[in-house]
Amino acid sequence: MSLIEVKRLIEKLSLAPHPEGGYFSESYRSQETIQQQPDRFHGEHVYKTAIYYLLERNNISAFHRLKQDELWHYYVGSSVILHILDPTQGYKQRLLGCALTDERASYQVLVPQNVWFAAELKDKTQFSLVGCTTSPGFDFSDWELAKPDTLIDCFPQQAELIQRLVATAVA
Repeated sequence: MSLIEVKRLIEKLSLAPHPEGGYFSESYRSQETIQQQPDRFHGEHVYKTAIYYLLERNNISAFHRLKQDELWHYYVGSSVILHILDPTQGYKQRLLGCALTDERASYQVLVPQNVWFAAELKDKTQFSLVGCTTSPGFDFSDWELAKPDTLIDCFPQQAELIQRLVATAVA
């Protein structure tokens, strides 16, 4: 897909720059709200939200964490490498992409709540359109962008990766 076609896709889906990098737009927000939600959440939350998320060329999704599980869905383009830093299980890497053309890839990847994670394109000359679904529904009060020094203190063996995939993200 050419740069012009990517720009058309950004316009068609009303994608806007995301603070962690890349582009996004909310595609679904349930109408009902959760009456008794876990204590880790602040304010009212809906049951579920979904977004389109696009990375192009050298965009990244910088290390961040959410208070809820996030299910990533592959749609089209390059596979996406998800880097997960779990305080109990250490570093994990998952590949989101077309399972028919890449046997290591999965069409869906679950990122558990409260783990640090980042994403980048496998092929940095391309783009990728994915979706992300959270339940309870996403609110920016659930989102925390990583501070590099703090994250490196917790995961010193991943210092180079962390320095490469922190808040230098530019959409």
